[in-house]
Amino acid sequence: MKTAKIAIFERNEDLLIELKNYFEQATNYSVCATACSGDAALEALKTVAPDIAIIDSALKGIDGIKLLDHVKSIRPECVSFMMSEFDDNRIVNSAINHGAIYYFVKPVSPQIIAERVGDILNDKVIDYKVSAEIRDKRKAISLDEKISNIFTTIGIPPHIKGYVYLREGIKMAVEDNSIINKVTKELYPKIGEKYDTSASKVERAIRHAIEVAWNRGRTDAIGSIFGARAYIGNDRPTNSEFIALVADKLILENLM
Repeated sequence: MKTAKIAIFERNEDLLIELKNYFEQATNYSVCATACSGDAALEALKTVAPDIAIIDSALKGIDGIKLLDHVKSIRPECVSFMMSEFDDNRIVNSAINHGAIYYFVKPVSPQIIAERVGDILNDKVIDYKVSAEIRDKRKAISLDEKISNIFTTIGIPPHIKGYVYLREGIKMAVEDNSIINKVTKELYPKIGEKYDTSASKVERAIRHAIEVAWNRGRTDAIGSIFGARAYIGNDRPTNSEFIALVADKLILENLM
Protein backbone atom coordinates (compact mmCIF):
# COMPACT_ATOMS: atom_id res chain seq x y z
CA MET A 1 0.00 0.00 0.00
CA LYS A 2 1.41 3.39 -0.96
CA THR A 3 1.85 6.16 1.60
CA ALA A 4 -1.51 7.77 2.34
CA LYS A 5 -1.69 11.47 3.21
CA ILE A 6 -3.80 12.08 6.33
CA ALA A 7 -5.53 15.30 7.38
CA ILE A 8 -6.69 15.38 11.01
CA PHE A 9 -9.33 17.92 12.02
CA GLU A 10 -10.09 17.47 15.72
CA ARG A 11 -11.40 20.01 18.26
CA ASN A 12 -9.63 18.47 21.27
CA GLU A 13 -6.00 19.50 21.00
CA ASP A 14 -4.71 16.62 23.13
CA LEU A 15 -6.48 14.05 20.95
CA LEU A 16 -5.29 15.87 17.84
CA ILE A 17 -1.67 15.61 19.00
CA GLU A 18 -2.14 11.94 19.95
CA LEU A 19 -3.54 11.09 16.51
CA LYS A 20 -0.88 13.15 14.73
CA ASN A 21 1.94 11.41 16.60
CA TYR A 22 0.47 7.98 15.96
CA PHE A 23 0.09 8.44 12.20
CA GLU A 24 3.49 10.10 11.87
CA GLN A 25 5.08 7.00 13.41
CA ALA A 26 2.94 4.52 11.49
CA THR A 27 4.08 2.89 8.26
CA ASN A 28 2.37 3.99 5.02
CA TYR A 29 0.89 7.20 6.46
CA SER A 30 1.97 10.84 6.50
CA VAL A 31 0.15 13.73 8.17
CA CYS A 32 -0.31 16.57 5.68
CA ALA A 33 -2.60 18.88 7.69
CA THR A 34 -4.08 19.38 11.16
CA ALA A 35 -6.60 21.85 12.56
CA CYS A 36 -8.73 22.37 15.67
CA SER A 37 -11.47 24.38 13.93
CA GLY A 38 -13.57 23.93 10.83
CA ASP A 39 -12.47 27.29 9.44
CA ALA A 40 -8.78 26.39 9.72
CA ALA A 41 -9.53 22.96 8.24
CA LEU A 42 -11.22 24.53 5.24
CA GLU A 43 -8.22 26.79 4.63
CA ALA A 44 -5.91 23.79 4.85
CA LEU A 45 -7.98 21.87 2.30
CA LYS A 46 -7.42 24.68 -0.20
CA THR A 47 -3.67 24.08 -0.15
CA VAL A 48 -3.24 20.33 0.56
CA ALA A 49 -4.77 17.27 -1.09
CA PRO A 50 -5.20 14.54 1.55
CA ASP A 51 -6.12 10.98 0.70
CA ILE A 52 -7.86 10.63 4.07
CA ALA A 53 -9.57 13.21 6.28
CA ILE A 54 -10.41 12.39 9.91
CA ILE A 55 -13.01 14.92 11.03
CA ASP A 56 -14.48 15.68 14.46
CA SER A 57 -18.22 16.36 14.26
CA ALA A 58 -17.99 19.16 16.86
CA LEU A 59 -15.37 21.42 15.25
CA LYS A 60 -15.47 25.09 16.19
CA GLY A 61 -16.78 27.44 13.52
CA ILE A 62 -17.66 25.28 10.54
CA ASP A 63 -18.82 22.04 12.13
CA GLY A 64 -17.81 18.57 11.00
CA ILE A 65 -20.96 17.87 8.97
CA LYS A 66 -20.59 21.09 6.99
CA LEU A 67 -16.90 20.42 6.52
CA LEU A 68 -17.77 17.08 4.92
CA ASP A 69 -19.62 19.02 2.22
CA HIS A 70 -16.57 21.21 1.62
CA VAL A 71 -14.35 18.13 1.37
CA LYS A 72 -16.63 16.68 -1.31
CA SER A 73 -16.56 19.96 -3.20
CA ILE A 74 -12.87 20.85 -2.90
CA ARG A 75 -11.24 17.41 -2.60
CA PRO A 76 -13.69 14.86 -4.06
CA GLU A 77 -10.94 12.22 -4.17
CA CYS A 78 -10.49 12.41 -0.37
CA VAL A 79 -12.04 9.72 1.84
CA SER A 80 -13.63 11.18 4.98
CA PHE A 81 -13.99 9.55 8.39
CA MET A 82 -16.04 11.19 11.14
CA MET A 83 -15.54 11.05 14.92
CA SER A 84 -18.15 12.03 17.49
CA GLU A 85 -19.07 11.58 21.14
CA PHE A 86 -22.64 10.80 20.09
CA ASP A 87 -23.76 7.25 19.33
CA ASP A 88 -26.95 8.39 17.62
CA ASN A 89 -28.24 6.81 14.41
CA ARG A 90 -29.53 10.17 13.17
CA ILE A 91 -26.09 11.73 13.46
CA VAL A 92 -24.43 8.66 11.95
CA ASN A 93 -26.80 8.73 8.98
CA SER A 94 -26.29 12.48 8.54
CA ALA A 95 -22.51 12.01 8.50
CA ILE A 96 -22.76 9.19 5.96
CA ASN A 97 -25.17 11.16 3.79
CA HIS A 98 -22.78 14.12 3.77
CA GLY A 99 -19.88 11.99 2.60
CA ALA A 100 -18.29 10.16 5.56
CA ILE A 101 -17.44 6.59 4.75
CA TYR A 102 -17.12 5.59 8.41
CA TYR A 103 -18.19 6.90 11.81
CA PHE A 104 -16.21 6.49 15.04
CA VAL A 105 -17.78 6.87 18.48
CA LYS A 106 -15.40 8.39 21.04
CA PRO A 107 -13.47 7.33 22.97
CA VAL A 108 -11.61 5.51 20.20
CA SER A 109 -7.93 4.63 20.05
CA PRO A 110 -5.60 5.78 17.25
CA GLN A 111 -4.89 2.10 16.56
CA ILE A 112 -8.57 1.39 15.84
CA ILE A 113 -8.79 4.43 13.57
CA ALA A 114 -5.68 3.34 11.67
CA GLU A 115 -7.08 -0.18 11.28
CA ARG A 116 -10.36 1.09 9.86
CA VAL A 117 -8.55 3.48 7.50
CA GLY A 118 -6.41 0.56 6.35
CA ASP A 119 -9.53 -1.57 5.80
CA ILE A 120 -10.97 1.01 3.44
CA LEU A 121 -7.71 1.61 1.58
CA ASN A 122 -7.07 -2.12 1.16
CA ASP A 123 -10.55 -2.62 -0.24
CA LYS A 124 -9.66 -0.18 -3.03
CA VAL A 125 -13.00 1.62 -2.93
CA ILE A 126 -12.77 3.76 -6.08
CA ASP A 127 -15.71 6.17 -5.98
CA TYR A 128 -16.08 6.19 -2.17
CA LYS A 129 -19.88 6.12 -2.39
CA VAL A 130 -21.57 4.50 0.54
CA SER A 131 -23.14 1.52 -1.16
CA ALA A 132 -25.20 -1.09 0.69
CA GLU A 133 -22.11 -3.30 0.82
CA ILE A 134 -20.02 -0.56 2.46
CA ARG A 135 -22.82 0.22 4.92
CA ASP A 136 -22.95 -3.45 5.92
CA LYS A 137 -19.17 -3.48 6.40
CA ARG A 138 -19.34 -0.27 8.47
CA LYS A 139 -21.90 -1.90 10.77
CA ALA A 140 -19.79 -5.03 11.16
CA ILE A 141 -16.67 -3.03 11.91
CA SER A 142 -18.59 -0.93 14.43
CA LEU A 143 -19.49 -4.07 16.36
CA ASP A 144 -15.84 -5.20 16.43
CA GLU A 145 -14.85 -1.74 17.58
CA LYS A 146 -17.39 -1.70 20.41
CA ILE A 147 -16.29 -5.11 21.63
CA SER A 148 -12.61 -4.12 21.48
CA ASN A 149 -13.32 -0.94 23.45
CA ILE A 150 -15.10 -2.96 26.15
CA PHE A 151 -12.19 -5.39 26.36
CA THR A 152 -9.71 -2.52 26.62
CA THR A 153 -11.76 -0.84 29.35
CA ILE A 154 -11.99 -3.90 31.59
CA GLY A 155 -8.46 -5.13 30.90
CA ILE A 156 -8.56 -8.07 28.48
CA PRO A 157 -5.26 -7.87 26.56
CA PRO A 158 -5.43 -8.45 22.79
CA HIS A 159 -2.38 -10.75 22.64
CA ILE A 160 -4.03 -13.70 24.40
CA LYS A 161 -5.98 -16.30 22.41
CA GLY A 162 -9.09 -15.89 24.51
CA TYR A 163 -9.46 -12.31 23.28
CA VAL A 164 -10.20 -13.42 19.71
CA TYR A 165 -12.36 -16.38 20.75
CA LEU A 166 -14.35 -14.26 23.20
CA ARG A 167 -14.93 -11.55 20.61
CA GLU A 168 -16.16 -14.15 18.14
CA GLY A 169 -18.50 -15.66 20.72
CA ILE A 170 -20.00 -12.26 21.55
CA LYS A 171 -20.59 -11.52 17.86
CA MET A 172 -22.33 -14.88 17.49
CA ALA A 173 -24.54 -14.11 20.53
CA VAL A 174 -25.47 -10.69 19.16
CA GLU A 175 -26.47 -12.33 15.89
CA ASP A 176 -28.38 -15.17 17.60
CA ASN A 177 -28.97 -14.70 21.32
CA SER A 178 -30.26 -18.25 21.73
CA ILE A 179 -26.74 -19.62 21.25
CA ILE A 180 -26.03 -18.56 24.87
CA ASN A 181 -27.95 -21.68 25.89
CA LYS A 182 -25.79 -23.84 23.61
CA VAL A 183 -22.26 -22.70 24.34
CA THR A 184 -20.87 -26.22 24.78
CA LYS A 185 -22.69 -27.86 21.90
CA GLU A 186 -22.54 -25.02 19.34
CA LEU A 187 -20.63 -21.87 20.30
CA TYR A 188 -17.30 -23.43 21.31
CA PRO A 189 -17.26 -25.96 18.42
CA LYS A 190 -18.06 -23.27 15.83
CA ILE A 191 -15.29 -21.00 17.11
CA GLY A 192 -12.91 -23.95 17.23
CA GLU A 193 -13.74 -24.85 13.64
CA LYS A 194 -13.14 -21.28 12.49
CA TYR A 195 -9.75 -21.04 14.21
CA ASP A 196 -8.68 -24.65 13.69
CA THR A 197 -8.64 -25.66 17.33
CA SER A 198 -10.70 -27.77 19.73
CA ALA A 199 -13.85 -26.70 21.56
CA SER A 200 -12.19 -27.44 24.91
CA LYS A 201 -9.26 -25.13 24.10
CA VAL A 202 -11.70 -22.40 23.11
CA GLU A 203 -13.52 -22.79 26.44
CA ARG A 204 -10.29 -22.65 28.47
CA ALA A 205 -8.93 -19.66 26.54
CA ILE A 206 -12.14 -17.68 27.03
CA ARG A 207 -12.20 -18.55 30.74
CA HIS A 208 -8.56 -17.40 31.03
CA ALA A 209 -9.34 -14.08 29.30
CA ILE A 210 -12.14 -13.37 31.76
CA GLU A 211 -9.92 -14.35 34.70
CA VAL A 212 -7.20 -11.97 33.50
CA ALA A 213 -9.67 -9.08 33.41
CA TRP A 214 -11.07 -9.79 36.87
CA ASN A 215 -7.64 -10.36 38.42
CA ARG A 216 -6.64 -6.86 37.32
CA GLY A 217 -9.23 -5.52 39.74
CA ARG A 218 -10.75 -2.85 37.53
CA THR A 219 -14.01 -2.91 39.45
CA ASP A 220 -14.90 0.70 38.56
CA ALA A 221 -14.38 0.01 34.86
CA ILE A 222 -16.34 -3.23 35.07
CA GLY A 223 -19.13 -1.41 36.87
CA SER A 224 -19.22 1.30 34.21
CA ILE A 225 -19.71 -1.36 31.53
CA PHE A 226 -22.19 -3.66 33.26
CA GLY A 227 -23.75 -1.39 35.88
CA ALA A 228 -25.56 -3.03 38.77
CA ARG A 229 -24.92 -6.48 37.30
CA ALA A 230 -21.17 -6.14 37.75
CA TYR A 231 -19.24 -8.85 39.54
CA ILE A 232 -16.77 -7.86 42.24
CA GLY A 233 -13.54 -9.46 43.41
CA ASN A 234 -13.45 -13.22 42.93
CA ASP A 235 -17.14 -13.28 42.04
CA ARG A 236 -16.66 -13.29 38.29
CA PRO A 237 -19.08 -14.44 35.58
CA THR A 238 -18.93 -17.75 33.79
CA ASN A 239 -18.06 -17.75 30.10
CA SER A 240 -21.70 -17.86 29.05
CA GLU A 241 -22.69 -15.16 31.57
CA PHE A 242 -19.97 -12.81 30.34
CA ILE A 243 -20.82 -13.36 26.67
CA ALA A 244 -24.50 -12.79 27.46
CA LEU A 245 -23.74 -9.58 29.40
CA VAL A 246 -21.74 -8.02 26.60
CA ALA A 247 -24.10 -9.23 23.86
CA ASP A 248 -27.12 -7.82 25.72
CA LYS A 249 -25.36 -4.48 26.16
CA LEU A 250 -24.57 -4.26 22.45
CA ILE A 251 -28.08 -5.28 21.40
CA LEU A 252 -29.59 -2.63 23.70
CA GLU A 253 -27.33 -0.02 22.09
CA ASN A 254 -28.96 -0.85 18.75
CA LEU A 255 -25.72 -1.76 17.03
CA MET A 256 -27.43 -4.45 15.02
